Amino acid sequence: MIHAAVKLSKSVISMSRTSLVAATSSQPLRFLHDGTNSPSSNPVAVQMINYALSHARSQKSDESYAQGMLILEQCLSTQSSESAGQFAQNSIGTVLLAMSNLLYERGSFEEAIEKLHRVQGLTRSSLGVRVAATEALVGLYLQLGQVVLADKCLDFLHKDDLRSNGGSKESLIARAKAVKGLVELVTGNLESAESFFHGVQDIEAWNGTAVLSYGEFLHATQQFSLAKELYQNIIEGVPKNEDFSDMNTLAICNMASDEVLLAATFALGQLESHMGNFRAAEEILTKALTKTEEYFGSSHPKVGVVLTCIALMYRNKARQERSSSLLIQEGLYRRAIEFLKAPPLESKGAETKLDRGDILALARGGYAEVLCVQQNRKTEGEKMKTWAEAVWSNRRMSLTDVLDISEPSSKVPVIDVRISRVL
Repeated sequence: MIHAAVKLSKSVISMSRTSLVAATSSQPLRFLHDGTNSPSSNPVAVQMINYALSHARSQKSDESYAQGMLILEQCLSTQSSESAGQFAQNSIGTVLLAMSNLLYERGSFEEAIEKLHRVQGLTRSSLGVRVAATEALVGLYLQLGQVVLADKCLDFLHKDDLRSNGGSKESLIARAKAVKGLVELVTGNLESAESFFHGVQDIEAWNGTAVLSYGEFLHATQQFSLAKELYQNIIEGVPKNEDFSDMNTLAICNMASDEVLLAATFALGQLESHMGNFRAAEEILTKALTKTEEYFGSSHPKVGVVLTCIALMYRNKARQERSSSLLIQEGLYRRAIEFLKAPPLESKGAETKLDRGDILALARGGYAEVLCVQQNRKTEGEKMKTWAEAVWSNRRMSLTDVLDISEPSSKVPVIDVRISRVL
């Protein structure tokens, strides 16, 4: 397998160089620009990145991903030193971003994070490269429940070099602030979050990650009409694939365009449920479930996140319509808990950093309610409820608040499927 991948990567390098020579012989080579007077990235590297990603995802197997990574490693070895100027550092940075993307997709978060930190260390690279790395770092740390580390990633917002970068710097600064706003949403600081979303709607280079986070803020503060408009704009306008040729639109890991599109669809389904439009909510959330299964696989933990939300939608619908859907809810919760890889109830979940801990607590808390209304299963339900309350860590809402949003004055929970957190 490795021999085949090495042979494949050498073939790609040869094809890329041939393409580059052909381009230069037919017309002057036009390097891509990031809005400054310097070229953004080596087009050969961009071509190899696109090939590696396409090959890795063609089968979504361990072998295809390993081959894709080897192509990227070979590409990285052909780039100039990290101590070189902006053009060389941009080329290195884009390759490292692509590598982190594949590592994330295979669940190797720590390795993906290491690549992203290397990108942040490329201080001569374009601002767009570092913003993309920062967004991804924040997203991964938030998913892992490491909020302090996520916040620390944004220290570069206060550095002088942020202000001296040319080109589309205002849109990139607004985008960087929006990810800071997402951190504030996770910590429950809605007032503070609002200040970081100022200017998001005025971003010239429209960006789905920033707009989605702003939409979630509007959603959480019950500005439903505005939130719905933003969600729909994302669904209609977000690019369907990564574009590694444009330094200002780079987005990877759980902030990549495909994930943003999925998250916007998922958020819109939740919003319809919160507005009492259950038929629309069921249709949209079912579509989100199908997209999640297609993109990640039918038993991926993110499928568990979507199933949890669908179960909550049925619960909310049953309470408002004074009907019952206990069997449907139980089936959804059971599958969600299985896909989320929940630890045994005997484990001390509160003392352990759980990936997707918010959602696990929510799934088990909802399931506990279903069990507690059944006399012969009440003991099991009480045990599950105790575990869920111990694990729950959301600062804005209690677990009871989230499970009881039928009153008009209730706080509204928003599940961000990108980071698997309750906002």
